[in-house]
Amino acid sequence: MTQKEQAGPPEQAREDGPPIAAARPLGERREWPRSFADRLTAPLPGLRTMIRASRKGRLRPSPEALREVAGLPFAPGPLPSAGPETVAVTWVGHAGWVIRIGGLTVLTDPVWSRRILGTPDRMTPVGVAWEDLPPVDAVVISHNHYDHLDAPTLKRLPRSTALFVPAGLARWCRRRGFTRVTELDWWEGAELPAAGGGSGARFDFVPAHHWSKRTLTDTCRSLWGGWILTDRAGRRIHFAGDTGYGHWFTEIGGRYPGIDLTILPIGAYAPRALLGSVHTDPEEAVQACEDMGARAMAPMHWATFLLSAEPPLEPIVRTRAAWQAAGRPREELWDLPVGGSRVLV
Repeated sequence: MTQKEQAGPPEQAREDGPPIAAARPLGERREWPRSFADRLTAPLPGLRTMIRASRKGRLRPSPEALREVAGLPFAPGPLPSAGPETVAVTWVGHAGWVIRIGGLTVLTDPVWSRRILGTPDRMTPVGVAWEDLPPVDAVVISHNHYDHLDAPTLKRLPRSTALFVPAGLARWCRRRGFTRVTELDWWEGAELPAAGGGSGARFDFVPAHHWSKRTLTDTCRSLWGGWILTDRAGRRIHFAGDTGYGHWFTEIGGRYPGIDLTILPIGAYAPRALLGSVHTDPEEAVQACEDMGARAMAPMHWATFLLSAEPPLEPIVRTRAAWQAAGRPREELWDLPVGGSRVLV
């Protein structure tokens, strides 16, 4: 019997990791502390660091580097057929994915807008046209930054769509009319059944090395993190959201052994003095995959929005080199183009 076949109910303790908490009720209304600043891994960069980087012209790529935009990978195709036992992923762009698991269609950090606050237009179009999406069963949000929580995109969804969000963010969603909002703390999970066949999936919220802010007065008022999606057969996808590198990856791998695919950010890392604590660079992303013991890795958080100073194509070039240097099989690096898909087998 394989490790996947041995997987018991979500709350059952496993010999190779701490027990996973019992599922919390969907839509539960909860009280949270006023601030989650005590969860920060490192102090946030100060205003002086930002001004210094801006004066040196290190917040955006050089005009010469921007010529690489024409070479960014964009190859939209039809979504793969997905039955109730299929696990498949499609990269929409940036941190947005269409994940088919347990008979559910799940969107991660969906941004279908042409631009977000403070950035130029998208460098590549959205990889999946909105009208080509199947009915969306659930959305997971990693944190409230504008490039991950896009109000115009969420407005397109039925208000009965199940939303899974970090602690402290449900009120924002409910004010916009959503009626099925589940907010979780780190290491908590909830289960969503599939309406049209399939066993559904469990959604676990896990730590990340990041922060939150949406207005001038709400720094770290809601939590940040990644998500583990698990089907009844025990197949697992880790969606990291936005994160720097650090100790959490080893702990995630210990608590959730047998991750089949980790979706990790590889871009928006320069300058390091400003972004090093909150955004992994390519080498750190590959190391994070190793730390978790994940079978495969899909890069994200690059090729879409112009957020930082590295040349547009550098993230994937460095990721491929780091993957090879780590001795990992090439087929386990799912370096999809925007709009590309792959099925877990």
